[in-house]
Amino acid sequence: MNKFFKKNTRKWINWWPPLFGAGIRVTRFDEDWRAVDVELPLRWWNRNYVGTHYGGSLYSMADPFYMVMLIENLGKGYIVWDKSATIRFRRPGRGRVRAEFRLSEETVQEIRAAVEREGKIEREFAVNVTDEGGEVVAEVTKLLHIRKKTEPRQG
Repeated sequence: MNKFFKKNTRKWINWWPPLFGAGIRVTRFDEDWRAVDVELPLRWWNRNYVGTHYGGSLYSMADPFYMVMLIENLGKGYIVWDKSATIRFRRPGRGRVRAEFRLSEETVQEIRAAVEREGKIEREFAVNVTDEGGEVVAEVTKLLHIRKKTEPRQG
């Protein structure tokens, strides 16, 4: 990732088309890439047929963050890919909804150790999308594939 963008991630992330188009706004982006908070107000363009949050927008709130957070915290020697995702809708989303992503140093170290032992791993990360009253609107689970980069073949 280009150094200018990386240095100004918090400023530019809200203009990334998939987030901007859905109306998703990053409200917290820690410089160490360990904490990200996002929110999504209910607008005419992100409502579904019955007037609640469109499920695709709720999923978009959770899509990139754990993968990007891990890429940045593990460093250049690792490859991290989204492998699968599930979303379970718990209640209709009305008003402003939020999601908070956290990645501890302990988790990063556990992943490094597991990759060293096993060569590659898959790890699940979960996040709740909550409404203004703190009620869970949706549960999103992401399965990430993590491995060390291999050296390019010579000749």
